[in-house]
Amino acid sequence: MIALPLPGGGTRAYTPRTEPLALTGAGPLVSRTVFSAAHVVADPYADTTPDGPAALDWDATLAFRRHLWSHGLGVAEAMDTAQRGMGLDWAGAAELIRRSAAEAKAVGGPIACGVGTDQLTGPATLTEIHAAYEEQLAVVEESGAQAILMASRALAATATGPEDYLEVYGQLLRQAAEPVILHWLGPMFDPALAGYWGSADLDAATEVFLEVIAAHPDKVDGIKVSLLDAGREVALRRRLPDGVRCYTGDDFHYPELIAGDTHGFSHALLGIFDPLGPLAAEAVRVLDTGDTAGFRAALDPTVELSRHLFETPTRFYKTGVVFLAWLAGHQEHFTMAGGLQSARSLPHLAQAYELADGLGLFPDPARAESRMRSLLTVYGVAQ
Repeated sequence: MIALPLPGGGTRAYTPRTEPLALTGAGPLVSRTVFSAAHVVADPYADTTPDGPAALDWDATLAFRRHLWSHGLGVAEAMDTAQRGMGLDWAGAAELIRRSAAEAKAVGGPIACGVGTDQLTGPATLTEIHAAYEEQLAVVEESGAQAILMASRALAATATGPEDYLEVYGQLLRQAAEPVILHWLGPMFDPALAGYWGSADLDAATEVFLEVIAAHPDKVDGIKVSLLDAGREVALRRRLPDGVRCYTGDDFHYPELIAGDTHGFSHALLGIFDPLGPLAAEAVRVLDTGDTAGFRAALDPTVELSRHLFETPTRFYKTGVVFLAWLAGHQEHFTMAGGLQSARSLPHLAQAYELADGLGLFPDPARAESRMRSLLTVYGVAQ
């Protein structure tokens, strides 16, 4: 038994499970392309400050990516899950891209990397925004990874209307060496991206987004949609040109979106597939056999944990992701770049532990319980 704190005070008794979830499969995923947006492991011994450059534990960071590849998943690198713009600056992201891409080549693992404009620190012109995107695109292409064109805070702040988005993205797509993934990240993940594509009206923004794709279908491998609106994603993917994929970024509705309907389905590029990696891969292998019901039976129970980790303010979901990685033994500490381990409350973390343990996500439940107890002790929760 372990005493877990309640949000209003006091504790509740919880009995952890003694065995992890039994997983049987291994090997590549066939029916869906699935990327896990991976977190980074901070260096706990570095003398850093919350607003200074991140210091990473490279061995542990790369080891976690090998863990994901070993289960047949792709790695979406240097995305918001890696604290891009929330502790990880462009210099750190560029190094992360180079190291992870080299590791991907060594093990034969799929990788796609985020391209943004976060080296810009103040007001910028459209020309400067394009140049920033161009610099980052060059780093990703030189590494041999696929590029993900991320939404830009600078562009959101500078653009005066849809035509500015069409101009910037049109230039980038024309010069991209290989087809890219376009990323539409909603303001629930980053408030600075409100009104992206030139309008706060999502219907109007969708038309601009589709116009960008329609003008360059040969340069768009797919789109990653993170709006937490399943109906909007389904409607959008039905309007995509032939050959352009939809990668769901919806951490609330991913089982139904990946399973699909009679008109199609979504592939996946998800932050929740960081802690769910092995289980998610197992579920997709079931789907590979044509067993949609079995896929949903495996993945549907994980939604409660995902909704908890991504509850408002959604952008702090990274804290829960890293917390679960620590409990699972993928890193030896619960420290994050920028001190972001403090961004969620103890009751929130306790519920995350209980939900993850109930799913059998911890390879060593006893170790996870011991680490949870150590955290509770630091917070003064008597056991």
